[in-house]
Amino acid sequence: MLHQATRNTHRTSVQDKLQFLYGDRSAEIMSGIEKIAAKYEPLKTAAKPWVSENDVMLITYGDSVQSSSQRPLETLHRFLNDHLKETLSAVHILPFYPFTSDDGFSVTDYRAIDPALGNWADIQAIAADYDMMYDAVINHISKSSEWFQGYLNGDPQYADYFIEADPSLDYSAVTRPRALPLLTPFETSRGEKHIWTTFSEDQIDLNFQNPDVLLDILDILVMYAIKGARFIRLDAIGFAWKKHGTTCMHLEETHALIKVMRDILDELVPGTIMITETNVPHDFNISYFGNGYDEAQMVYQFPLPPLTMFSFLTGSAGKLLQWADSLEPTTEGTTFFNFLASHDGVGVRPTEGILTEAERQLMVDRTLQHGGRVSFKNNPDGSTSPYELNITYVDALTHPDEPDEVRINRFLAAQTILLSVAGVPGIYIHSLLGSQNHYEGVEQSGINRRINREKLDIAALEAELASSPVRKGIFERYSALIKRRRAQSAFHPQAKQEVLFLDDRVFAVARTNASTGEQVIVLVNVSADEVPLALEAQGTDLISGRAVNGGMTLMPYEAMWVKTNR
Repeated sequence: MLHQATRNTHRTSVQDKLQFLYGDRSAEIMSGIEKIAAKYEPLKTAAKPWVSENDVMLITYGDSVQSSSQRPLETLHRFLNDHLKETLSAVHILPFYPFTSDDGFSVTDYRAIDPALGNWADIQAIAADYDMMYDAVINHISKSSEWFQGYLNGDPQYADYFIEADPSLDYSAVTRPRALPLLTPFETSRGEKHIWTTFSEDQIDLNFQNPDVLLDILDILVMYAIKGARFIRLDAIGFAWKKHGTTCMHLEETHALIKVMRDILDELVPGTIMITETNVPHDFNISYFGNGYDEAQMVYQFPLPPLTMFSFLTGSAGKLLQWADSLEPTTEGTTFFNFLASHDGVGVRPTEGILTEAERQLMVDRTLQHGGRVSFKNNPDGSTSPYELNITYVDALTHPDEPDEVRINRFLAAQTILLSVAGVPGIYIHSLLGSQNHYEGVEQSGINRRINREKLDIAALEAELASSPVRKGIFERYSALIKRRRAQSAFHPQAKQEVLFLDDRVFAVARTNASTGEQVIVLVNVSADEVPLALEAQGTDLISGRAVNGGMTLMPYEAMWVKTNR
């Protein structure tokens, strides 16, 4: 444990939150937390420092690359070491636990590794070479899990682990992420009960109003950190606490839960970084920073993918620049987790208040024209509206019939924005590999998101990385960009970011590290035009190696990192 004064501070902080959440049971819960602390105390490791410009994370499934002669996690580890050892610092392996649906997000056992992927030794072998992010899929659990089966069969241990609801009540205020029923009937040992299922009938919401659920989850989070997770991703955490008559999103109780998790991890495994995944408008999203010191250390930057996509579809970075200019600096212990693509689609909701309905519809129309799909959500009035765009990011920005060089340049210009803005970049494996829409996956499964979740044979992939114009072009140039980025202190997550309004066709920011004095001016032409610029700076473009002295012309989709002479 930490020294006594710090421990007492943590204890008081936790007790206050538990009192708010559970009232008179708070002392009993503290006793349970002390047992967790005693259990893991002998396994503690040294704390890791805060993130820097060196931190760049790959996002992948455990079986995104496969070989018939190895377990998928072994194959992934080999691919990382053979091709990305000098490129990436960290890896987010999407849920690697046993599951029944939703490509891993309907977990049956939080403590086990899916035997189809490998075992804990495989996970920890990767963690020995890279910082790791593990998923904590703790809003819900599979209906096939021991926990839910125990509930159905009348096991008193799980009697209050799930949320029974009265279907006759009005739930229209509840935020709905998918066009599926909120409540699902199940036959139990006590007769039929309607159970809360936010995401699907196979994903049963946990009842955090039962403190035993919280204690189980706290034990699991600490176990993840002890077993190699530097980062823990709290999946769909905004839905965690349910209260009838509310939206059941972003409730004060949900924030208190996360703060308890933060307190416990800070004390038992210091240096662990929690990342909240809340695909919602920006103001709600950043609320998970808390006061900047007491909740999540990182939040997903959800507006970035759709606004970057919109910029390249329209040839104007105006909306992206205005949004970036509105961002306030984070504290020294918090930052954004930036991404453009992931295992999910490009979310539409984060553009609310930024793009108009007509502008969002333009993105929907272009997605369909480029071979993508659109997923919808239910609204309180019974209507539906677009929730996310299902398409690879290469195809989101470019039509498949466009010349390869145009596709590569436009795509890499967008990725340069990702690598440039304040925060830690997360790069989806199919973006790094230049993958295009996987129609077979959608047709075989009926799941729109499978369009961007193709499983690749490693031998065939390595052959394409050596010969395919798009794969080879994107992978080699993207890898080179990442390496250059990791060497520049101006890209430290806390380095100052100043938006420059030079031309609506150009995304431009100045990143300045006050500690080192380094400055990089980022210039990305999002249009097909040649754009003349007058830049009052001298330096060197880190991408092309050219000297810069004032005026220049950015070619279509050209990106520059001008390291200034200061």
